[in-house]
Amino acid sequence: MQIEAVDLFCGVGGLTAGLIKSGIKVKAGYDIAEECQFAYEYNNNAIFVHKDVAEVTASEISSWYSEGSIRLLAGCAPCQPFSTYNKGRDTTKDEKWPLLYHFSRLIKEVKPELVTMENVPDVTKHKVYHDFIDELKKLGYEITAQEVACIDYGVPQTRRRHVVLASKLSNIKLIKPTHDKPITVRETIFGLEHLQAGQKSKNDPLHACSRLNETNLKRIKVSKPGGTWRDWPEELRAECHKKESGKFYSAVYGRMHWDQPAPTITTLCYGFGNGRFGHPEQDRAISLREAALFQTFPLNYQFTPVNKPVFFKIIGRMIGNAVPVRLGEIVGLSITSSLKNIYAVV
Repeated sequence: MQIEAVDLFCGVGGLTAGLIKSGIKVKAGYDIAEECQFAYEYNNNAIFVHKDVAEVTASEISSWYSEGSIRLLAGCAPCQPFSTYNKGRDTTKDEKWPLLYHFSRLIKEVKPELVTMENVPDVTKHKVYHDFIDELKKLGYEITAQEVACIDYGVPQTRRRHVVLASKLSNIKLIKPTHDKPITVRETIFGLEHLQAGQKSKNDPLHACSRLNETNLKRIKVSKPGGTWRDWPEELRAECHKKESGKFYSAVYGRMHWDQPAPTITTLCYGFGNGRFGHPEQDRAISLREAALFQTFPLNYQFTPVNKPVFFKIIGRMIGNAVPVRLGEIVGLSITSSLKNIYAVV
């Protein structure tokens, strides 16, 4: 039997690409960000549907599945309302907040055999998450839900995610960790073409890094791998860091360390001042291609058509918002390995 999937909130296809690697056939992906269409379709041989999930109907989703297939409905709703960056803020008015309710509605109406959902760990602190889980229980799903350290499964960054696996066929457990030690920055990006700040590769348009102004260029030159802005001379420190309230904000303006995993890749990962996104050795922020590699996209994954301009803000958001491909593969392998002894899954 073939497992077939529809991927809600698919973005550029991180989860889709991972599920495909695990042997699951992904038929379509839905997302409101039209700029993701090229990357999603070009790299994954699946159909991209530009549509708000709130407007998607059960009959539309059901039409993608082949008769007799095992149906998986996957969805990684945007995490911003649940992120620690919004801690203390009322995010219930955020337009992204109710998206899990729309996902829940589609599960109730489509009745797929399998469901998976992934989000930031803090999603479990919100009512919408518990309503989502309660609805799955009412619908008769067996549920596994746990926080995952992505480094345990071969993702070279310190990202932690909350993963839900739900099934009406058999209790599905996440497979055991596949890596005893983290994959490092060195193992991931060492050997890529040397770049200066503001430069891009002639061979790979995505291997491009943002410019640095004169002050930030001085700052990165005195930054130590794995260090913080506290390593700088006083005259280079930002005014906000000199204040009492800013002394504890050290997770910005940092270089990565060659022999450690990367920090969590975000939508602003191309900016030196946005986190620990300085290259370990070169005086620049990481390139978009390097960010994609930390998200375990293959080196040949294309995010824009050939000869089209590369916009840092747009592609940075695509990469930072993605589910790491490897995590998607682990989710898929967890599903297929749990079912193979019950069904002749192919």
